[in-house]
Amino acid sequence: MRKLYGWEVEVRVESMLEDSSPVTRFGVNLYNFIQRHFPWLHHPYYLIIELLSYLNKDRVTFGHKYYEEVVRNYRPHLVFSVHDCLNRGYFQAAREILGEDNVRCATYCSEFSGGYGYSRNWVEPTVDFYISRTETAKNFAIQNLGLDPSRISVRGHFLPPRVYEETLSPLERHRFITERLGLRSDRKIIFVATGGTGANNHLAILPVIKKFSDQFQALVVCGRNQDAFLKVTKWQRDNPELSCHVEGYCNEMHLFMQVSDMVITRGGTTTCSEALHFQCPIIFNSFGGIMPQEKLTAKYFMQDEAAERISSPGDLEQLLGDWYRFPEKFKNLKRAFAAMRFKGDPSNAIRDLVSLAENAVDESEKPRLKVVGE
Repeated sequence: MRKLYGWEVEVRVESMLEDSSPVTRFGVNLYNFIQRHFPWLHHPYYLIIELLSYLNKDRVTFGHKYYEEVVRNYRPHLVFSVHDCLNRGYFQAAREILGEDNVRCATYCSEFSGGYGYSRNWVEPTVDFYISRTETAKNFAIQNLGLDPSRISVRGHFLPPRVYEETLSPLERHRFITERLGLRSDRKIIFVATGGTGANNHLAILPVIKKFSDQFQALVVCGRNQDAFLKVTKWQRDNPELSCHVEGYCNEMHLFMQVSDMVITRGGTTTCSEALHFQCPIIFNSFGGIMPQEKLTAKYFMQDEAAERISSPGDLEQLLGDWYRFPEKFKNLKRAFAAMRFKGDPSNAIRDLVSLAENAVDESEKPRLKVVGE
């Protein structure tokens, strides 16, 4: 918004679940705990969260006081949701407080495909504009969740501007690998990624990569998990045979994707969208099970044989051994993955949203356009 419209558009970003209620904050923390320790529990957790589609059918059940204060004080022209639990009830509340003609409501759904894992909470039937990442997810929302086809558009990824602007040249890529990461330029880099909360299986994965250290090396990110960072760093010191770079939490994921030959990650939509943008093939980590939303992402790529999935160290050893002996198999995967890359410009989605918000502006007052993102 700032890049395209300067100060003509005022944006306020809210972490509504974390800040509005102890109940929803507990839900977020529980989600992160499950992600780090018991991924299989995401299935009952997901089914419980689906109940919000009934609790929030026409009102905000938890955190309504905080949300209403934000809307009353800020008086936005657009309420924009990028989370499945911030649609139902929230849009009705905003219209009730500000008036039907004075606010517009929009959603960006980040899911890659439809089916089990595509939450009912994503779709508020009264939404003014619904942005879908893919045609597959769009069709599911229309056919299975009753979304009006005239209110939905496919706009691909919704990534920060720096992802599109900070592109490494071949020379910059070489220097980043050798100088910034201290890795070798003559071996494939396996990016062993994690979510921001630090959910990982690094200590199970690294010994497997070590077995093929004459051809592969590792770039490891531990997220906000200090314990994992210390353990992986110790493993690195004890196993100097494997060329390896270890990071804690970082904001250079888009650069790491550009220098890596493949990424091992769970099916988080942000990481996978950056991998697709930079054509870095994905090995889906389903150690301990795979959460419903991750199933949607894995299904999207796996159905076109454009990704691989591992459930144990043995699966990874077999996969790397296969690529070690038959390099053409990896090249075929990389070609299939690259063919799925989106060509859309996220600026179009921003312009759509601003155009929508302008419909709620009273020209006689000429206020600055205001957007709340949640």
